[in-house]
Amino acid sequence: MECPFDTKPRWERRKDARPQELLAAAIDLFVERGFASTRLEDVARRAGVSKGTLYLYFENKEELFKAVVRTSIVPVIGEAESSVAEFEGHSADLLRKVMMDWWERIGANKVSGIVKLVTAEAGNFPELAKFYQDEVINRGTRMISSMLERGIKRGEFRQVNITQMTQVLIAPMLMLVTWKHSIGPCERGDLEPPAFLATFLDMALHGLLPACATAEPTAA
Repeated sequence: MECPFDTKPRWERRKDARPQELLAAAIDLFVERGFASTRLEDVARRAGVSKGTLYLYFENKEELFKAVVRTSIVPVIGEAESSVAEFEGHSADLLRKVMMDWWERIGANKVSGIVKLVTAEAGNFPELAKFYQDEVINRGTRMISSMLERGIKRGEFRQVNITQMTQVLIAPMLMLVTWKHSIGPCERGDLEPPAFLATFLDMALHGLLPACATAEPTAA
């Protein structure tokens, strides 16, 4: 007769799930406490494993943080890059799709707290800041710039300073993340992030369209 209770420790019952459980616990604690205040023993405890088990997968807290970014944020950027490369429609529709998808996949989820963490603690952890710059910020910036270049080349956007316009488009996304993890939990007010982004994009895209544009992008 089988025992109705599984008395094995969690880390014995779910060996294949160990890295995923550790990464999920790390995201929770990094977002809740920040990088400096997150301890590896607390991550292990929340994941239901021993601290020694954690070290089997991650050498230190820095490597754990990098794994969190590489499994939760970097793949989303890769998918967006593929979407940009394969898109055949109007560049305004492409830009809208990428930015709204970013909010749905990253901004609206707990992992967006990692973005705020980097912003807040980059000065104290320059090596992690450089890692995040290389693997997330630079790729995201290049992708947005490429969409602007695409639109200008196809005559769908007017000539603009691509470097400056890229930063203009990034700024509201960073603002929404900061709001969500700072002011938002205390006083949500009337700000609805999807509606905010839609309004911003309406304004930005009309500013990008040529004055004599004959083809309007699809309505949001």
